[in-house]
Amino acid sequence: MRFCLVDRITSLEKGKSLTAIKNLSLAEEYLVDHFPGFPVLPGVLMIEALVQSGAWLMRHNDNFAFSNVLLKQARAVKFNNFVAPGNTLNLTVEIQKWDGNLCTIQGNGTVNGGTAVSAKLTLERFNLVDKNPELAHVDEYEIRKLKELFGLLWSEPKAAVAS
Repeated sequence: MRFCLVDRITSLEKGKSLTAIKNLSLAEEYLVDHFPGFPVLPGVLMIEALVQSGAWLMRHNDNFAFSNVLLKQARAVKFNNFVAPGNTLNLTVEIQKWDGNLCTIQGNGTVNGGTAVSAKLTLERFNLVDKNPELAHVDEYEIRKLKELFGLLWSEPKAAVAS
């Protein structure tokens, strides 16, 4: 199963930072078991929301040159608050270091003004064709679909028109 844990990108500074939101709804199926009678966003999905935010920042920076961005390492992970249905998790990711295909980001998630999660994440970008030339069509398909989804999540601010 695949979860899209970014509902909207609210700001984007190419090569530097991205902010996004995840609105938590009681309709999300994983809340039935986490926890019965006290539904909250699982910590691992808070981390995944930060990973997805960082991946969007990397893709935008690279003009969608890579079909895959995956978590390589998570360090200094801290959970401070619960995210309950009806809450909005505000996500911020900032690039700390970029070395080849590895990008280290600082990620933070807040809810109701307080920190819910923070972590230093290392993400790796790659294309499947680099490992198997027969998979070039899969990379092309994934990149096309990612560009479509990004278009739904982010709208460039319109420039002010001088009168």
